[in-house]
Amino acid sequence: MVSASRKTFLPLDPVTFSNESKAVIDFIADYYENVEKYPVQSTVEPGYLSAMLPESAPYCPEPLQDILEDVSNCIIPGLTHWQSPNFFAYFHANASTAGFFGEMLCSGFNVVGFNWISSPAATELESIVLDWMGKMLKLPSSFLFSGTGGGVLHGSTCEAAVCVLAAARDKALKELGGWENITKLVVYASDQTHFTFQKAAKLVGIPPSNFRLIETSFSTGFSLSPENLRFVIEDDIRSGLVPLFLCATIGTTPSGAVDPIAELGKVAMEFKLWLHIDAAYAGSGCICPELRHYLDGVELANSISMNPHKWFLTNMDCCCLWIKEPKLLVDSLSTDPEILRNNASKSKAVVDYKDWQIALSRRFRALKLWVVIRRHGLANLMYHIRSDIAMAKRFEALVGEDERFEIVVPRKFALVCFRLKPKVEEEDLNCKLVEAINSSGRAFMSHAVLSGIYVIRCAIGTTLTQQHHVDALWKLIQDKAQSLLM
Repeated sequence: MVSASRKTFLPLDPVTFSNESKAVIDFIADYYENVEKYPVQSTVEPGYLSAMLPESAPYCPEPLQDILEDVSNCIIPGLTHWQSPNFFAYFHANASTAGFFGEMLCSGFNVVGFNWISSPAATELESIVLDWMGKMLKLPSSFLFSGTGGGVLHGSTCEAAVCVLAAARDKALKELGGWENITKLVVYASDQTHFTFQKAAKLVGIPPSNFRLIETSFSTGFSLSPENLRFVIEDDIRSGLVPLFLCATIGTTPSGAVDPIAELGKVAMEFKLWLHIDAAYAGSGCICPELRHYLDGVELANSISMNPHKWFLTNMDCCCLWIKEPKLLVDSLSTDPEILRNNASKSKAVVDYKDWQIALSRRFRALKLWVVIRRHGLANLMYHIRSDIAMAKRFEALVGEDERFEIVVPRKFALVCFRLKPKVEEEDLNCKLVEAINSSGRAFMSHAVLSGIYVIRCAIGTTLTQQHHVDALWKLIQDKAQSLLM
């Protein structure tokens, strides 16, 4: 009986694959068709799923239809719906049909392209696509394979941050004479820089006490002041410390602020810091000529990263990292086990991406990004960015027309930071407003605190969001505000 069962066990049968894949695609299409019907933020209680699923795994196979039914009844209620057109909380996780197709191809081939010979197309397409992206952003040739640099696809900014910090660390320690000097190394960022860089610095051995979060303020639009940076660096040098790394951001998470790259780059060069540009969110927008000026000064950087899975219609996950001196990344991250040695790698004529990242294994992410770029074209990708910005401008104008509200910081991209003007005795008014909006199920928003002021973030950019969704959001906000003020 067991033998007969094994004879019919075909986990990758082409006919079953085709039929059941169509069923899953239809299921997902139906989900997108009805996504607005769900509360945007999940309303389940912690531990809800344990009460709905068996305590142990099934011994015998179960039909796909039963599994999809459980997805509908058990999983979907526990989702916060990032693809809902009423999702305005965090920087978006864009999805598109092209991104989905690319992900299908990536999963279908299921190659592990850790070095060139393990799948030459995976490596070579990645190098080509990184140059395509770099040229769309008008990066200097010093960041491109067609020039003197190169790029790699990671899963997230955190991965990219760990890699470039490791490269900067090893370069500095070699110059200083050894690992015993690691406690002297200092990393600089603003208090608006994404917290992932603090985690990355800790992971590469930088003492948390050597991470400088330089205060920003309304006076600079929450961008990092070069003068304040210089003051902190000089103070560290007097204390016998060694400036190592500076992170500048294009589109910070709390407020969408942009650090002055050119001015910070000059400071970095003066004190021999590694300058990294984190353009995870707003980097995608810089493909539009009217936004490219935010990258002015990029030629002074050592590395730059951006996430197509945020605003470039590329399904999770996908992070582009470009570096001027790939050798520094390889020197820090390379391994040479006997089992992976081959003539192509020995020739030094190929890229082995295992030496550009933390893990050995890697997905064929380039295929997904390649499909997205080809299927949409630069024209439609720019249209997508501009449409989101136009909706953000409209929302910003609506806020400005209501005297009960105020814009807290000027909008640069598609993030609007605003608040309901509180009375002195109602300091938690905006917190209550966010809770009222989110608990309605009709929208999902988040907050930030800027110079001690609680602000509401409206991040526009989910693929399905249209103008009428933004208008409905504003009406919901006004209604909830009116209830709180009564």
